[in-house]
Amino acid sequence: MKRLHPHLLINGQWVQPTTATTIEVTSPTTEEVIGEVPAAREADIDRAVGAARHAFDDPTGWSSWSAADRGAALVRLAEALERRGPETARLVSSQNGMPLQLSLTSEAVAPAGLLRYYAFLAETTPPEEERASFTGGTTTVRREPHGVVAAIVPWNYPQTLLFFKLAPALAAGCTVVVKPAPETVLDAFVLCEAIVEAGLPDGVINVVPADREVGAYLVQHPGVDKVAFTGSTAAGRAIAEVCGRLLRPVTLELGGKSAAIVLDDADLTSQAASLFAACFLNNGQTCYLGTRVLAPRSRYAEVVETMAQLANALVVGDPLDIATQVGPLASDRQRTKVTGYIETGKQEGARLVTGGQRPAQLRRGFFVEPTVFADVDNASTLAREEVFGPVVCVIPYDDDHDAVRLANDSPYGLGGSVWTSDPDRGLGVARRVQTGSIGVNGFAIDIGSPFGGVKQSGLGRELGPEGMLAYQQVKSIYH
Repeated sequence: MKRLHPHLLINGQWVQPTTATTIEVTSPTTEEVIGEVPAAREADIDRAVGAARHAFDDPTGWSSWSAADRGAALVRLAEALERRGPETARLVSSQNGMPLQLSLTSEAVAPAGLLRYYAFLAETTPPEEERASFTGGTTTVRREPHGVVAAIVPWNYPQTLLFFKLAPALAAGCTVVVKPAPETVLDAFVLCEAIVEAGLPDGVINVVPADREVGAYLVQHPGVDKVAFTGSTAAGRAIAEVCGRLLRPVTLELGGKSAAIVLDDADLTSQAASLFAACFLNNGQTCYLGTRVLAPRSRYAEVVETMAQLANALVVGDPLDIATQVGPLASDRQRTKVTGYIETGKQEGARLVTGGQRPAQLRRGFFVEPTVFADVDNASTLAREEVFGPVVCVIPYDDDHDAVRLANDSPYGLGGSVWTSDPDRGLGVARRVQTGSIGVNGFAIDIGSPFGGVKQSGLGRELGPEGMLAYQQVKSIYH
């Protein structure tokens, strides 16, 4: 059934959009239109930012609430989201192809967990501390909210990555204008329903689905105090240029081409589930995935075979089937991009070991088989550019020093992993990799620890106490 949403949530109210322009959502599984929502235009952005501005500047408004009162409101929102969790999961999977077994945790559960974590953090983190001044007297160091936040969210994990921003921003006392990606807007309206049910004050959260052009208008809007963005490095660079000119704080979580370093003592036979999560999760549409698998020459053929067996064993199909491990890519454009990289890999001399085609049993939908390339040069296009699909390349190395060199020889630095039977050795290698986060014998994001990238993978950090600090500015009061 096609889902229709005729209104926008601005200032706590369902309001008529200023134009009749709409966004249609296409199922990546059936290639049919499954929903339609209003496309916000510049006038709608003005209304949303104005509402957020008023909610923040009001002397009795959100920013003036105690941490305990804000925390209680965040918990109410978490409860409202939990009641809608299964619906949110199915909508996300219907829009971007995420396997339901993943969306039932990442999209249905993680947002509420993030809200509860930051509610606790806000309540237990004093807003001020006293420091002895070196010039005599005392200095009060105070953390205050930045103000109005523009949160621009991608389509691959639309709810989880939104709450990487929304939860700490709200906990800090900021108000927010949310711009979902056009590919995943239906789940945003479930969030809107939860916001209304939770009774958050008018204007604290405003949701404006829009295209890239209107998103750019939001980024440079004079009423915005801080921008938080997750998406491609190209888009992030454009946002950074605008924020740099405006001297506007910005957090950017961008692309990646992470290395999964298999050491010569690794036991891969028992690591299939962890390897899948580190290399193929969400149909390869995950920014931190280890899509460059670095293998020792002494075991190169074995590692290639292990990755091929893993790829061939994955269940590809309807993302709404709980048994599916790999669903379709989010859009026809994304599928075309990924298949283009596969052809480039062949042309540049890489050896296609498995995959690379549309699954024979699936006649429609934006599917690409899990794909493994061997004999890949670390300087090749396939090894240096983010494919954002179920494509892994296996690159040989000589020794641990060479593995670290290859891992660091990348314009990106977001995730990564080290695979070994010796955790201490793995930790030593992990410390030398230039990246924002890395795992030993697996990879997982910890909401209590900072996540973000170096080099072309971004600026700033999300999650952990550092995630809330990103939405606060520091004031020193000398006395």
